[in-house]
Amino acid sequence: MTSEGTKTIKTRFCIISDTHTAKLWPSSDKSHAYRSPLPSADVLLHAGDITMIGYVSEYKSMIDMLAQADAELKIVIAGNHDVTLDGPYYEKIGKRKFHRNFGEDLKVVRDIWTGQEAKKAGIVYLDEGVRTFKLSNGASFTIYASPYQPEFCNFAFGYRRDEDRFNQKAQNPVPGWPNIDIMLTHGPPAGILDETRHGDKVGCEHLLRATRRCRPRLHCFGHIHEGWGAQRTNWVKEHSEILPLDRQQVLSDCCAYVNLSKDNKTEFTAGSRDPLTFGEETLFVNAAIMDVDYKPVNAPWRVDLDLPVAGQAEG
Repeated sequence: MTSEGTKTIKTRFCIISDTHTAKLWPSSDKSHAYRSPLPSADVLLHAGDITMIGYVSEYKSMIDMLAQADAELKIVIAGNHDVTLDGPYYEKIGKRKFHRNFGEDLKVVRDIWTGQEAKKAGIVYLDEGVRTFKLSNGASFTIYASPYQPEFCNFAFGYRRDEDRFNQKAQNPVPGWPNIDIMLTHGPPAGILDETRHGDKVGCEHLLRATRRCRPRLHCFGHIHEGWGAQRTNWVKEHSEILPLDRQQVLSDCCAYVNLSKDNKTEFTAGSRDPLTFGEETLFVNAAIMDVDYKPVNAPWRVDLDLPVAGQAEG
C-alpha cells in the first residue's frame, strides 16, 4: 500500500482498445459515445487490435487519429488482429492467411509506430515488457505491457492455454508488487470482463495469477468485445464489484468516467468515491470500442488515479 509519506499526483487516463481502424464519429453525432474528440488526458492507453487485419493504410489512419488526441503520452500495444506487428507469425502464417496476393513490408509497419511522426505525436509503441515514464505533471509510473493472448483462430500474438508467459519462468514475467502501477495487455485475465456472448469465460488463468501477484493500480485490456466495462477488485477482502454506469451520462460525456483519486469532487463517476488503495485494490477496464458485431458503439474510458511523484519509492 502507499506509505503515509508518499506524495501523489492526480493523473488522468483515456483508455481505448479494439478500434479495428474505426474512425471517430463526428462531434455532432450525439447518438455515439465514440465520437470526436477523444477525452483529453495526461496519458492515452490503447490495448491493441488497432486494425482489422494489419494493413499499412490502417495503421496510418490510426496514427492520424491518435495524433489528434489531447494527451501528453499515448501508449499503444498490438493485438491479435494487428498481424503485421508480429513479424515471426506474419512470415510463417499471417501473410499466407490474410495477405495472399501481396505482403506488407514489416519494416514500414514498424517504422509507422516507432518513427519520427509517431514520436512527434507523443505515441509510444510497446512490445512485451516493462517501461517507466515520467510526466510533465510530476508523476511517474511503471507499466507492464503485452500484446499476447491465448491462441485464437490462428491469429497473431497467440500462445497455448497451458503456456504461462506471465509468471516467474516466463521470458518477460510480470514483476510482483509494488513494482508495477499499470498493466496493459490485449487479453483479459480469467473471470474478469472476459465473458463472450455464448457465456464462456475465456480470459487467461496465468494472467490472473500474475495480476494477483502484481496488484497494479490499473489493468487495461480488450479483445473480448462483449466484456466492455470496469471492475474494482479488493485483493485483501477478496471482493469485486462491476462499476455501475449511467448510460445517458456516458453518451453525454463521450466516455465512461471513473475517479478513484483522492481528489474526487465529481458528481458523475462510476462506483465508489473512495480512492483506490495501491497494493490492496486494482481497477480493471475492458476498453473494447467495438461490440461483438464490429460496430464502434462502446465508449472510451476516462479514469483518474493517484500516481507517485517521480523519484519516490513506495512500499
